[in-house]
Amino acid sequence: MHAYNRLPGSGNSTPSPPPSPIRSPRYRHSRSKGGLGRFPPSQTSGTLPQRLTWFFLSILLRRQGVFLFFPLIYISGMLLYMGTIKFDVVPTIKHSHAAGSLYRSPQLYQKLKPEMDADNSSADAISTIWKHWYKGGEWKPCISNSSGGLPESNGYIYVEANGGLNQQRTSICNAVAVAGYLNATLVIPNFHYHSIWRDPSKFRDIYDEDYFVSTLANDVQIVDKIPGYMMERFGSNMTNVYNFRVKALSPIRYYKDSVLPKLLEEKVIRISPFANRLSVDAPPAVQRLRCLANYKALRFAGSILSLGDTLVSRMKEHSAKNGGKYISVHLRFEEDMVAFSCCVFDGGEQERIDMIAAREKGWKGKFTKPGRVIRPGSYRINGKCPLTPLEVGLMLRGMGFDKSTALYLASGQIYNAEKTMAPLLEMFPHLQTKETLASEEELAPFKNFSSRMAAIDYMVCLHSEVFVTTQGGNFPHFLMGHRRYLYGGHSKTIRPDKRKLTLIFDNHNIGWKNFKRQMLSMRSHSDSKGFELRRPSDSIYSFPCPDCMCHTNKTEDLRSSSAT
Repeated sequence: MHAYNRLPGSGNSTPSPPPSPIRSPRYRHSRSKGGLGRFPPSQTSGTLPQRLTWFFLSILLRRQGVFLFFPLIYISGMLLYMGTIKFDVVPTIKHSHAAGSLYRSPQLYQKLKPEMDADNSSADAISTIWKHWYKGGEWKPCISNSSGGLPESNGYIYVEANGGLNQQRTSICNAVAVAGYLNATLVIPNFHYHSIWRDPSKFRDIYDEDYFVSTLANDVQIVDKIPGYMMERFGSNMTNVYNFRVKALSPIRYYKDSVLPKLLEEKVIRISPFANRLSVDAPPAVQRLRCLANYKALRFAGSILSLGDTLVSRMKEHSAKNGGKYISVHLRFEEDMVAFSCCVFDGGEQERIDMIAAREKGWKGKFTKPGRVIRPGSYRINGKCPLTPLEVGLMLRGMGFDKSTALYLASGQIYNAEKTMAPLLEMFPHLQTKETLASEEELAPFKNFSSRMAAIDYMVCLHSEVFVTTQGGNFPHFLMGHRRYLYGGHSKTIRPDKRKLTLIFDNHNIGWKNFKRQMLSMRSHSDSKGFELRRPSDSIYSFPCPDCMCHTNKTEDLRSSSAT
């Protein structure tokens, strides 16, 4: 039986040959007289669109090389399309900013202000804020002075204390510790003049020099200057004295192994600069000298003490409604601080110009070095931007402090103060500064000396019921330690989590109740962290327990009270 052709209409009844076991990849058709004779009659006699379709299909099947022209056709079509686009119009691309990367606190303030002003639920927050006490007792100062005399000195150590008020304080206390450890005579530290602080004050202008020397008399020999006969070897010029360039945070062992031999040889040595040149962790004997210097020997000069005490009394008068209790805030929103942070606020083009000028004035070329990349959004997200006066006020109102609370602001000249201070004054109308508390005549002896002005702020903050730190630095670190030393181990300090604050201030969907709940949680966390013991990586200037303070448990307290 023969197989027949499967495509009818060929006009031939001859049987087709048997199929090949292997077919060619191409489907070969015999030509018919009609040209379309290979399609069924039903397909060649259809409508016009159908016939055109089959016509083009037949061409493609016959001439498959036409597919090579498809890329050319596609490219031609794209060129025609591109010719219709106007390239002088740049498409708008919307960037989504990361949460917390922009300063949008003013908008949040405007949203929360009506509810905040209407909120009468705040209790007496300033009297009930500190609820956390150390388990089992409390901490008391217990720094002991030596009672015996001192052996013969190994030589004189002269140091230069650089930085601002509290960085200089670090240098002084560390110098006392090093001199005592090496059995050397310490020359009263010289304060290095810096272009940022621009303060030519000497040691006795800020501290009570006689009290300092007498308090340490049995522990460290201290003199005002090196004897003339010894300086003759150096041409009476301190720059000719051998100077040690000590690495930052050097261990006390370095001073014994490297500095002491040279001291014994030269009898006079110089260490400049000296800020942070001693490791925070040291043997108990060294820590005791640090405690003694910082918490007992360093007392402000009489003029600073007198004005400081006066301002504390006036603040208590302003806060009589709250039992004389007031809040002190260390606000770091001066122009140099804003410039150094490289953060962007809401001052627009004028702020940008001001900050560029301030950076160039204070840190020539530091921020314009090749490869230096400034990322304001990243700094803000990571909590590196200083809190603005508005943000401080919003935070404190959320923590439960109402308009009647007396606030003391410890700060230099606030950047763009007329604009930036207005919201804070709206939230806390009883706000005071040393300039508003003291008369011009009272401030005149201190006004052109940044370290002396900072010392006045230090005193008023030290005696406040609540201290608020907003940016870190030496000032709040020393104050927290000093407050722990005075208040039984508790720093009584609010330390906000600035990373969390940044996200909260950028959340414009938050309501007043939710905002307040989160601020109260942050306040409670600061209370729980008021008592902290020093770890090996911590400084005794911030954490005096247990090196400078002793722990007395409750049973000992009961026994002592019953004995009296």
